[in-house]
Amino acid sequence: MIYELRDYSAVPGRLPDLLKRFETVTLPLWKSHGIRPVGFWTVEIGDSNLRLYYMLAWESMAEREEKWATFMKDPNWLTPRAESEKNGPLISKIVNSFLKPTAFSPMQ
Repeated sequence: MIYELRDYSAVPGRLPDLLKRFETVTLPLWKSHGIRPVGFWTVEIGDSNLRLYYMLAWESMAEREEKWATFMKDPNWLTPRAESEKNGPLISKIVNSFLKPTAFSPMQ
């Protein structure tokens, strides 16, 4: 199992719009594409309250590449994404990391 940790820095004032897009558009589409989210987090106390972290689970990098590419080309994603950004982008920066569990990790 491979875990992808994604860190989104929202444009100031746009985090609520980003969260709404995930809840109402992205998650239902991911389900239809077989993309498995592990969890989502915002910063309660820390360096920035403009951050959204989330983790996805993949069987392999090949699975990730196939499913992510299909999702990113889906018109059911492209149209609502464009609509949600008609007043400007929601995200200023994206950082992602691919994590491999250690032998002693409770989450494999």
